[in-house]
Amino acid sequence: MAARSKLTLSAASALLLVLTVGTAGSPPAVADQAQARTLLKAMTDYVGAQQSIAFDYDAILEVVTKDRQKLQLASSGTVSLARPDKIRTTRSGGFVDMETVFDGKTLTLFGKNKNIYTRVEVPGSLDNLVNELQKKYDRPLPAADLFLTHAYDEITADVKDVKDLGSGVVGGIECDYFAFRSKDVDWQIWVTQGAQPRPCRYVITSTGIADGPQYTVQIRNWKTGSDAATADFAFTPPSDAKQISIDELKKVKNTGELPSHFIVGGK
Repeated sequence: MAARSKLTLSAASALLLVLTVGTAGSPPAVADQAQARTLLKAMTDYVGAQQSIAFDYDAILEVVTKDRQKLQLASSGTVSLARPDKIRTTRSGGFVDMETVFDGKTLTLFGKNKNIYTRVEVPGSLDNLVNELQKKYDRPLPAADLFLTHAYDEITADVKDVKDLGSGVVGGIECDYFAFRSKDVDWQIWVTQGAQPRPCRYVITSTGIADGPQYTVQIRNWKTGSDAATADFAFTPPSDAKQISIDELKKVKNTGELPSHFIVGGK
């Protein structure tokens, strides 16, 4: 009997949480929505003003199988960028070890675990690179839209609902916590409090797909300016590495977001 009472209490607590969050979008919360937008804009302005940024990150890609089992694919990596047109990122997981390098003219994708690399000319800014990687090559950079020149306008363009959910603690740092809804995605962000607001955690959930996948990035060891070590944005391949075309890279197993034994639309 005691066990059942405990279970009932847990269910009631969960229901209370759902009801509490559900009322956050009611008319009295309009002021909170404005505050959330103001603080998000302050964060994007601060991040956009930094000429050099470096951080480590942990990422989780959550997918749901056809039999409704949730699976989480974990990876970690680093990001170093120098505005307006240089970036180096790494991503290591259980099946992939990739490095992306852009020197303002040439994009290099290096599969360390396969010892292969490809180079393509992508002249222009970081904004242009982010767009090319996502739309043309299907290789988005972690939380890249937060670092665009006009990040606030980009990420809030079709937002239809905003919730200010108070504060939370991420990696031992107190943050303001916001949730946004747009046409195809729900997204949440935790922003450090104070004069130098930066993103700590970013969660994107696809709503246009049944059991939509969810991508989470948690940022740590944030550095800017002189504290961000000057990265080498020139890529020198190992002497035994093989250069292939971008089309060939797309066909190589275990170089993308999903391991080769995952079949999109399958089990």
